[in-house]
Amino acid sequence: MRTRPSILLLALFFAASAFKIQAQGTDYLNMDEAVLMMNKETKKSLRAQSMPMLLWLPGGSKFSYVEIGTPSKLVITEAENNKVDSSINLDILNAAIKTYNPKYSLKSFPLIEWIDNDNFRIFKENEYLIFNLAAKAFRNMQSISAKAEFTESDNKMQYVAYIENDNIFINGPDGVKQITTDGGKGIVYGQSVHRNEFGISKGLFWSPQSNKLAFYRMDESMVSDYAIFDNSKMPAVVNNIKYPIAGAKSHHVTLGVYDLKTQAITYMETGEPKEQYLTNITWSPEEDFIYMAIVNRGQNQYFLNRYNADNGMLDKTLFEERDEKYVEPQHGMYFLSNETNKFIWQSEKDGYNHLYLYNTSGRMIRQLTMGKWVVTALLGVDSRGEYAYFESTKESPIERHIYKVNLDNGDIKKLTSEAGTHTAIFNPQYNYFVDMLSSITVPRKITLKDNKGEALRLLLNAANPIENYKLGETSIIPIVNEGTVLYCRMITPPDFDKTKKYPVVVYVYGGPHVQQVNNTWLAGSNLWMQLMAQKGYIVFTLDNRGSANRGHAFESAVHRQLGNLEMNDQLAGISYLKNLSYVDSNRIGVHGWSFGGFMTTSLMSRQPGVFKVGVAGGPVINWELYEIMYTERYMDTPAENPEGYKTANLLNYVNNLQDKLLMIHGCDDDVVLWQHSLLYCKAAVDMNNTYLDYFVYPGHKHNVLGRDRVHLMQKITEYLMENL
Repeated sequence: MRTRPSILLLALFFAASAFKIQAQGTDYLNMDEAVLMMNKETKKSLRAQSMPMLLWLPGGSKFSYVEIGTPSKLVITEAENNKVDSSINLDILNAAIKTYNPKYSLKSFPLIEWIDNDNFRIFKENEYLIFNLAAKAFRNMQSISAKAEFTESDNKMQYVAYIENDNIFINGPDGVKQITTDGGKGIVYGQSVHRNEFGISKGLFWSPQSNKLAFYRMDESMVSDYAIFDNSKMPAVVNNIKYPIAGAKSHHVTLGVYDLKTQAITYMETGEPKEQYLTNITWSPEEDFIYMAIVNRGQNQYFLNRYNADNGMLDKTLFEERDEKYVEPQHGMYFLSNETNKFIWQSEKDGYNHLYLYNTSGRMIRQLTMGKWVVTALLGVDSRGEYAYFESTKESPIERHIYKVNLDNGDIKKLTSEAGTHTAIFNPQYNYFVDMLSSITVPRKITLKDNKGEALRLLLNAANPIENYKLGETSIIPIVNEGTVLYCRMITPPDFDKTKKYPVVVYVYGGPHVQQVNNTWLAGSNLWMQLMAQKGYIVFTLDNRGSANRGHAFESAVHRQLGNLEMNDQLAGISYLKNLSYVDSNRIGVHGWSFGGFMTTSLMSRQPGVFKVGVAGGPVINWELYEIMYTERYMDTPAENPEGYKTANLLNYVNNLQDKLLMIHGCDDDVVLWQHSLLYCKAAVDMNNTYLDYFVYPGHKHNVLGRDRVHLMQKITEYLMENL
């Protein structure tokens, strides 16, 4: 494929001003260091220094963090005058916890939750313990079952709801109460549903004043069992999971509300059809209503509904949204504290995720943000209802900055200035925030600021954690394909010489909800990529159409044709590389995992001869075998889009494979089922002249984690080096 002039010219135009970083130490990374992010000899972390557990205290004038050391300390700082109290350290906590229970000890500083300015709580051995700063002593707050899962505390930290044997229990001042009894055998309570799509991350929702608990009830008895084998047992044991695949029957979800006073459960009347998605669960401030977005199975329409929490009846539909491709509401309502009949809603209805101010009658008061950029986080609204604070891509798709918008007139003020990626933690009153900056040249910089964006004091300016290592140059370079700007990251070897030819490793993901190239430390790369550069390879990554944070048109361009445009963009990146005098165009390899495994296999199977070698981890091979929520959003059902599924089905291209391909899968994968890569292997055998290499990780799910990840990355590295 020949490069279009526009691709090369724009890339060369930007190259001179692209973000770059280069380190000129003397050490070379080994695999343990690259994967575990720790210097093997010194035990020094290779991650950028941070301020762990950075939290604002409830009063809002103090913040705390843990200072790692011997022993580690809890540092509490007054925002106004920088007065510091670091009198609580790990030794003191251990003395206090042993006094409470001689069997207890803490190896590291535990996660804490502030109850008030004088007390925090920790979780230890199924106990919630309160630590008083003045007394330097622990006391029991409450104990829960050792079998408890998916715990959720109320706002006042009086109650803990949890799941045991698929049923809901609540532990509070009056003891433990079992709320449901029919859990199990296909009925699941209080857990995340719809396989964590639509921003769903939990299944228990306390009301603001802790008087009621909302919860998901999922009936998945109609979903087919899927067998996963535990090969650590002799003989192997079958663990059946419920896995709804595209086009098949889906589970049925309802939302219940338990009233702690009446001890009654009421289910919201969400109606038919039962195969729909209940998302963005939000309590009204007065606890009388439950709001939720009801998404149809086709995922091209949703209704924002309000239900009476006492009788479950539909009270009102505030509004609906439709899209010819798909809708994807990801965020609940954010109510203003001073006017509880107003809320902020996030929507992509104008093509980009923006903030909208509504009232509870469903009337849009105004669109608060607009433009060809994306709001990536709503950070909150001050108590006067004057400003909403948010994070966005307004400056650049590869950066994040912090802003505030006036709710009355829509005026926007930028609160951060340095190039890079900013995240912010505001205090409860929204008069201070901690600004955390990372960029391609800044490992981490943390600054205390006021709500006008004025810097009050520098809290941390992290040193380069890899300054002793000899690294090549990392650059962010935009190219254009078919009129669309695509951002690329390139890492060149140390002592790079433009007069030489270098092989290339392309690392690819390419799927929805992921952006790999951004102006953060190392441009979003990891140390394995830096290790490969040290071994003499150029490492290249491109965010193609379909990836995140570029707006609905960019992300949904791949609708009903997964793999096609993504490959088109990746090949534009390859064309750009081949036009560089220092790239050996005959030695280009590709590696990716999950959607990246699908992309790697697609490129190797559907574009033979472009890549000399590929490594595909946990790959989707046939989208008819992937889960309903994700697949049907991007592909519709197999019956609705047979040609799209056929084109994307990599079993139809196995006979095209002519170069070296290593496929890797976790045997216990419950996300991309092991069957995907096994079917590809079987097809290769059936072809009788198609060969691939294959490796499995027993006991691992979708990702290979822990020490075994070192083995995985060593396996990938050796395969690439042997064949490239």
